[in-house]
Formats: sequence, structure tokens, C-alpha cells
Amino acid sequence: MKLRHIACIVSWALLSLPTLADEVNIADLPASKPADTKPRLAYGQVLKYGDKLMFAPCRDRSFVFFEDVSADGEVGKALDLIGLAAGKKLYVELLGFVEHDRLKASQVNFAQTDGRCQVPGTADEAWRASGNEPGWILAAGGERVQFKRQGREEVVLPYAPAVPENGLANYRVFEGGHTLTLRFEQKLCRDQQANSVFGWTASVTLDGETLHGCAWQR
Repeated sequence: MKLRHIACIVSWALLSLPTLADEVNIADLPASKPADTKPRLAYGQVLKYGDKLMFAPCRDRSFVFFEDVSADGEVGKALDLIGLAAGKKLYVELLGFVEHDRLKASQVNFAQTDGRCQVPGTADEAWRASGNEPGWILAAGGERVQFKRQGREEVVLPYAPAVPENGLANYRVFEGGHTLTLRFEQKLCRDQQANSVFGWTASVTLDGETLHGCAWQR
């Protein structure tokens, strides 16, 4: 299975201003554009540097300061669960935007202690989910959903987009004698075995058997 992830580039625009010696008509200057504050997924690493938090984008030698703008500091609390406060370097996928020299993060999609940058998801993979005891993994996107439980054969079924609405995404399919129901809910989910946190909880029901775990968007 592929995993839904990563290469990220955070870019900064440099505005060149005229000097006093330049003869410029103000009316000829382009109107300044408002800052783009639409949250997007940012992929990279977060680490402590002294008393500051820094974000370094994947495949980029630059960095910006990291600022948690989530309600009640939920992003920071989630990252502290897997070691940020203790000084550990984290691989993160965060919803946010860059303003000046800061990444303003509002939501966690996925974060892992000492994780490496992953390849971004494609149209063929919109979700990934997993759980423990028993172990299982799932990838959904494109035209199929793949589900594998520990010690059992993989089940592959047709898939149609499960688009989140009000923090909830559902999908149900009947095919080849199987009934599969997926439920992804936008709540913080921690996998202690993998030392990871996720932005979504997952419930997968196959032929009457329900398994629970964590999910993230690809």
C-alpha cells in the first residue's frame, strides 16, 4: 500500500520597495494583496531550539518559527504527548499557513517522534488508518479501499470519496459477499505503540466485526 504523503515547500514573497531617489507615481504601484491565510497541509519537522519552536519544511533547508493558533493550544498539547516538550524532534503534518516568519498551525493531521518525511498522497489514496490488538491497516482512495487484518487475507473493495462534513466522514459498500463501513471522526487520536498522534479516529466494520484505531488524511 502507498501512504498519502509528502514533499512540502513553504515560500516567502519578497516585496521590493522604491527608494526615495526613485521617481514613482503611487498610482502606478500594484495594489498590495492580502495575506493568504487559508490553512493548508504543511509537511516537515518541528523541534525546540532554546526556548523557541522551529518548523523546517521537508526537502528544504529553510525554517520558520512555529506558532500554535489552535483552540486551547490543542496542537501543542498533541505534540507534547509524543515528546516535543521533552526536546524530541517530530515529523509533522499540520494544517496551517505561513505569515511573515511563522507557521501558524491550527490542526494536527499526523505527527510522529523522529519520523522522516513521507511522500505526499495522490488521488489514489485519500485516507490511511490503522489500529492495534489485533493489528490492522487500511488505505482508501481512487476507486478502491484496501483493508488488511493481522493473520487474514487482504480485502479489496470499491471506493467512492468519503468527504468530511462537520468533522465526520462515512463510507459504506457491499461487494463480493462483504459489507464494509468506514467512519472517520475529527478527534485527536494517539497510537502509543507507534509514538504517533493523528487528527482523526477511525472505526472500520467488516462483515459485522468492528475495529477501532486512528486515521489521517493523505
